[in-house]
Amino acid sequence: MLYLIGLGLSSPDDISVKGLKIVKKCKRVYLEAYTSILMAASIEDLESFYGRNVILADRELVEGRSDEILEDADSDDIAFLVVGDPYGATTHTDMLLRARDTGIKVQSIHNASVMNAVGACGLQLYNFGQTVSLVFFTDNWKPDSFYDRIKENRNIGLHTLVLLDIKVKEQSFENMARGRLIYEPPRYMNIETAASQLLEIEDIRQEGAYTADTPCVAVSRLGSPKQKFISATLSELTEIISGEPLHSLVILGHRVHELELDFILDFAYDKEKYRKAVEVEVEEAKKLVPTPATIDDEE
Repeated sequence: MLYLIGLGLSSPDDISVKGLKIVKKCKRVYLEAYTSILMAASIEDLESFYGRNVILADRELVEGRSDEILEDADSDDIAFLVVGDPYGATTHTDMLLRARDTGIKVQSIHNASVMNAVGACGLQLYNFGQTVSLVFFTDNWKPDSFYDRIKENRNIGLHTLVLLDIKVKEQSFENMARGRLIYEPPRYMNIETAASQLLEIEDIRQEGAYTADTPCVAVSRLGSPKQKFISATLSELTEIISGEPLHSLVILGHRVHELELDFILDFAYDKEKYRKAVEVEVEEAKKLVPTPATIDDEE
């Protein structure tokens, strides 16, 4: 059987008891190592905690040679470890489908991920819309599909969770073109880069999906002992120093509950300025709501 096992967000002991028992009995144990990282654990830490050898599964192995991972999984137990929850990335769903196609049984062991743990910042999960991803821009590649999703969310007042890019074992275009297996150093997008890129796309599109004064919450090292939140406007976030990875960002919608505001104000550098930014968002949204027709209007 193939086991997809969520590891949680930070430490080796974030794995569930059920997940740990399964890891200890599996013939092979793989760690998916390119869609996210455990912030407070190395592969050596995991091996020590599990008492098992752990095979690092990079993008090349998972997406190009997944048959090696699935080998003998019809008769042996194979563990595929995923930071967060097994279904936090489409790659893991693809792995499940490939296993099913070859008649291999699959069992998933769930865990905390950024998709639910982000509620720790004080914003209610019910008030989130579509989650988007933001990749590192290059001089000639600045994808902006995220912009439309943010606009759709904010048009109905919902918050947007923005997942920031991770580059692990990536090749440069030159090395790929020349067929050289030379990899770039790991890179993890920080809050200030994300905020700058978001504003850059707004300057290009100019459709008002958000502005420099849109209130946001920066989320850093979620689930770790160094977890930190900062409530600030998008322009203010371009000037912070967010520190060690991993990071994500929440763009507020205008349907901000008073309990949410009370909670996130505690993370604001300037509480009154941030409160005013939220109030402006709410008032601007009210102007966009059409006035209900009366009987006289219909006549």
